[in-house]
Amino acid sequence: MTTFSLCVYCGSRPGRDPVFAQSARDTGALIGSRGWELVYGGGKVGLMGMVADATLAAGGTVYGVIPQNLMDKEVGHTGLTELHVVDNMHTRKTMMFERADAFVALPGGIGTFEELFEIWTWHQLGVHRKPFGLLNIAGYYDSLIAMLDGMVAQGFLSPAVRALLLVETQAEPLLQRLADAVA
Repeated sequence: MTTFSLCVYCGSRPGRDPVFAQSARDTGALIGSRGWELVYGGGKVGLMGMVADATLAAGGTVYGVIPQNLMDKEVGHTGLTELHVVDNMHTRKTMMFERADAFVALPGGIGTFEELFEIWTWHQLGVHRKPFGLLNIAGYYDSLIAMLDGMVAQGFLSPAVRALLLVETQAEPLLQRLADAVA
């Protein structure tokens, strides 16, 4: 593998706790300092913009994909290595999927959840074998993790499929686990 491409899903808002913003910046700095490529939704706002800016500042490349309707609302990041403006969300997610070697979700809203669960579902269905993880900053995803474990306990999710989701509370060990899973 020449360059490791990590797709980051995260909020288009910064969240209330400053630890979320710091985590996005730390994640971007790690991606950039390792010479990796960030693949993300192309926004300049919220955690999305923070992770992109930190990746660029640390010397990494950033590949963004944003739908035209969001570009029209002036939320697109025009300072990226590469920015693709596409017609719709389906094209956006497909391009991000194709470019990425692995996926990670930072804190975010329903869009972040949807993207993570789609990648997870595609893996379960055999569409891909790329690793994916969840960065559980300040317990943000504790209730989701408990719900997933409850799904296993109730027989709606197999332990093997549950184990596919790599979870860490700090960016560095999670990013390393994802890179190791691809190598």
